[in-house]
Amino acid sequence: MKNLYLFGTRFAVLLLLTTYCAVSAQNALLNKDEKSYQILYFNPEVFPNIDEIKEPTYTAFFSALSDQLSTSKNSKLLRVDYDIPFDEPEVASIIEFCKNNNAQYAVVPKVKYFKVGFGKYVFSNQVVVSMKIYNAAGELMAESSYDTYRKNGRLLGSAENSIKIGTNGALKNLSKNLRKQNRSTMNASTEFEIFPSEQFSFN
Repeated sequence: MKNLYLFGTRFAVLLLLTTYCAVSAQNALLNKDEKSYQILYFNPEVFPNIDEIKEPTYTAFFSALSDQLSTSKNSKLLRVDYDIPFDEPEVASIIEFCKNNNAQYAVVPKVKYFKVGFGKYVFSNQVVVSMKIYNAAGELMAESSYDTYRKNGRLLGSAENSIKIGTNGALKNLSKNLRKQNRSTMNASTEFEIFPSEQFSFN
C-alpha cells in the first residue's frame, strides 16, 4: 500500500512537471509568433517636384498609414522626415536610419500626380502611390504600386481621398507581394505579418 502511495505521488509530480513544461513551451512559441517590428516610413517622393503640394501630400499619406496600421499588433509605424529618391534610393541612408531607430524594415514611397491638358501642369485628382520595402541591411524585399484612376475608373473625388485610397491599395499589394515571394522559404504568415491582416483580404 505504501509503495502504491509513493507511486501515485511520483506520478502526480511528473504530471505537473510535464504540464508546466508544455505550457512554458507554448507560451514561448506564442511570444515568438507575436514578435513586433519597427518599420520606418520616409516622406513620399512627390511628382511633379512642386513645393506647394508636398506638405498636403505628406499629411494625406501618413494619415492613411496611421489609420491602417493603428490596429496592427505586429508593427509600429516610425515616420522619418527625410526624402529618399524612389528610383535611385540611398541604401546607405536606409541602413543608417534603420540602425539608429532599431528598425527591422524601411519603406520608401512615392506619390505621382497625373497631368491634365497641355502646357502648365494642371493636376488631376488621381494618383499612383508606389512603395518599396527594404530590410535593415538595405536589401530590396518587395515593391508595389496602386493606380487610383485605373482601379476606380473615375475622376471624381478629392486628391486627398485618392492619396488615401492609393496608400491603402499599395500597402495591401506590398504585403501580398512579400508573402508570395517568401512563402517557399519561410513561414510568411508570421515573419511577414508586418501589416494588419485584419484590415485586408490576402486571397
